[in-house]
Amino acid sequence: MIPFSPPRIDQKIIDEVTDTLRSGWITTGPKTKRFEKELSAYCGAQATLCLNSATAGLEIMLRWFGVKEGDEVILPAYTYSATANVIIHCGAKPVFVDVSPVDFNITGAAIAKAITPKTKVVMPVDFGGWPCDYDEINALVKKHAAVFVAETEEQEKLGRILVLSDAAHSIGAIYNGKKTGALTDVSVFSFHAVKNLTTAEGGAVALNLPAPFDNEAVYRELCVKTLHGQNKDALAKMQKGNWRYDIVEAGYKCNMTDIMASIGLVELARYDSDTLVRRKKIVDHYNWVLSAYDWAELPVMHAGETHSSYHLFPLRIKGISEQQRDVIVQKIFDRDVSVNVHFIPVPMMSYYKSLGYDIKAYPVSFLNYSREISLPVFYDLTEIQINLVLEAVVTSVLEVVGVNN
Repeated sequence: MIPFSPPRIDQKIIDEVTDTLRSGWITTGPKTKRFEKELSAYCGAQATLCLNSATAGLEIMLRWFGVKEGDEVILPAYTYSATANVIIHCGAKPVFVDVSPVDFNITGAAIAKAITPKTKVVMPVDFGGWPCDYDEINALVKKHAAVFVAETEEQEKLGRILVLSDAAHSIGAIYNGKKTGALTDVSVFSFHAVKNLTTAEGGAVALNLPAPFDNEAVYRELCVKTLHGQNKDALAKMQKGNWRYDIVEAGYKCNMTDIMASIGLVELARYDSDTLVRRKKIVDHYNWVLSAYDWAELPVMHAGETHSSYHLFPLRIKGISEQQRDVIVQKIFDRDVSVNVHFIPVPMMSYYKSLGYDIKAYPVSFLNYSREISLPVFYDLTEIQINLVLEAVVTSVLEVVGVNN
């Protein structure tokens, strides 16, 4: 069976993790702090906080901004549940909007229609590694500043809707010549095991808040908020005579460990020169072969100075139903090739349906989902395996749809 997206675990990673284990410092310590600085330098962020998940990063930024019951947060219907769940956790209302039929991403026009005086945050999602149109989104929230109702000190300082990018898929992607992580107010990366750059579990918050915010000061505030409200972390407390600490708020527990950061340091060092090069080669091969078939709707990977991070290869099959897609997926699995579907739109999930959301309100999201099959993309995927994937996909589609070119 060809797997879908196994992590890359080689000797370099094993050696770095072993070094951490032998150092005696396995929780948040020097390697986590180093990883944060290297991430900031890599993506051009003003400051970066590493955490145990992207989900924690999204929620902590909503809470930092004061999002609460009665507030609204705009997000695409086409995303993973984590993007919506964190809004629910804060007591606020997820306001889903439909996505583009071209690239799966949220559009400025859809956001503009959804803005109300209750809107506090917009959460664009860089689906599959393709960046949203941040120039449009950033201009849009500034244009609507007059309707923004500030209720906290942070909201007063920003004076408009916060753009909180769910960049879980898109580290290393480039939008108009700039890397994700430096494209808007705050971007949150995921380093889960299936991601391009993994720390097993983990995530990071990249801060680029405008003046008068001091991003380093916000980083220090978030360090406290994400470690029980404790005003010193373990690294600081280990300094001679520095044992005494205080709890200054009822904080959370979502710090990254040095074991996780060890993996990330190796991954980041070779990310542009090796990982992305290999992933691009795989998706280019898929595009080249599948472009011969009229039924294949291929994903956008390059456009001018904008480039994907090649996290997913979301193939869409033209003119099929959800039921036909499911049969095709099963036939591909029967040929010992693992594929996936990204994503079942959140309004289709039982919990969100129970809140009154209906996928019929998001027809493009449903159309994209019902025809989508994600093909394997991972570093160790061989040329032979790539061809086996393509053979399984093409044969399965033809068996179900009965078309050729």
